[in-house]
Amino acid sequence: QVQLVESGGGLVQAGGSLRLSCAASGRTFSSYAIAWFRQVPGKEREFVAAINWVYGTYYADSVKGRFTISRDNAKNTVYLQMNGLKPEDTAVYYCAARLRLSVTRNDYDYWGQGTQVTVSS
Repeated sequence: QVQLVESGGGLVQAGGSLRLSCAASGRTFSSYAIAWFRQVPGKEREFVAAINWVYGTYYADSVKGRFTISRDNAKNTVYLQMNGLKPEDTAVYYCAARLRLSVTRNDYDYWGQGTQVTVSS
């Protein structure tokens, strides 16, 4: 069982930066792949980035070069550093966990409650 709690969302101007955190409970956290997804009202939840247990990473094309995902297993935390934010990055951001990295939201077993990111133009 893994419980996830996101934090770090907020309001930022276009071009600015935010760092999201996903804090996890559970002794086997280091074994899990962690992903970030985002969702805007009326749209499906979309993949943003993911990191597996050997620190391999994968990004959606829309955020590649701007966002960086990382993990600190000693702190049971995954981070999403978001630079060069655009208004279209506005969404609720969720972290999710499963044993094997996937870009498909339905593959994930555990989800956090989400954190709002709003980018003003």
